Amino acid sequence: MKVLLHYRAGPGLADRLSQLPGIDLGIVSDTDDAAFAAALPQAEAIWHVLRPLTAADIAAAPRLRLIQKIGVGVNTIDLDAARARGIAVCNLPGTNARAVAELTLLLMLGALRRVSHFDAATRAGQGWAQPPALQDSLFELGGRTVGLIGYGAIPALLAPVLAALGCRLLYTARTPKPDVEGSYRTLAGLLAESDVVSLHIPETPETRGLIDAGAIARMKRGAVLVNTARGGLVDQAALVAALRSGQLGAAGLDVFAQEPADPTDPLFALPNVVVTPHVAWLTTGTFDRSFAIAAENLRRLGANEPLLHRVA
Repeated sequence: MKVLLHYRAGPGLADRLSQLPGIDLGIVSDTDDAAFAAALPQAEAIWHVLRPLTAADIAAAPRLRLIQKIGVGVNTIDLDAARARGIAVCNLPGTNARAVAELTLLLMLGALRRVSHFDAATRAGQGWAQPPALQDSLFELGGRTVGLIGYGAIPALLAPVLAALGCRLLYTARTPKPDVEGSYRTLAGLLAESDVVSLHIPETPETRGLIDAGAIARMKRGAVLVNTARGGLVDQAALVAALRSGQLGAAGLDVFAQEPADPTDPLFALPNVVVTPHVAWLTTGTFDRSFAIAAENLRRLGANEPLLHRVA
């Protein structure tokens, strides 16, 4: 089966994937639109990562039978175009949960301890010459109230670690969940009580812009916002304003309204922000778990068996 991986794979990953049996794999960088367009007409399956897969892309792939998201969120795939052609769309829930949970914790700690600021200052020879006022904005995670918006696989891994560190846990979800770490709150209640708010929901028309100026105003003054989910969940202009005013004390962000993010965005000039470039999912463990299931779905497609984690 002719499979197209649309991702700038490193040499180790490319070597491991080349050893998968029964797959004619082509790898095209997600920054090379010309090579991608040239490969689409022969592709029977696309392993999709981040660069949006548009209706025009799908129309240019007449042999396409499967779009396999390497990850969870399918907001970067034109699902209507896929449905119109009867092309299956699958994702991989849970395969990146451990990696994302770990980076979420890293961003919480990095924001509270101003790691990016101290890193830059130390490299510039100014690490031991910090203004005394900075001492008043360095906090421990233990003893703080952490609010988790959404309670899927990632919060389920993260919550016990936070509890072990001495955090008080709150969560909000569509319905209260029995036997989980944390106490259920409405969104408004969670925002009002939490010292740290962490996002773990998909971006949909209902959730887009969920954390807007009004939501931020309901948060504790000086609270920290962490987002490893999707950039569109947050009104980025409102976030910048809140970080400047002190309504929010800090933010830890792996995702942005525009990706790749514009380096001139005012967000990146703020000293109370820790950022990574949408890499919360990116570990060799995620790759191993993800491509094992992706390869199984190719086998199932060829055998006309039900696909795993089909979303469209």
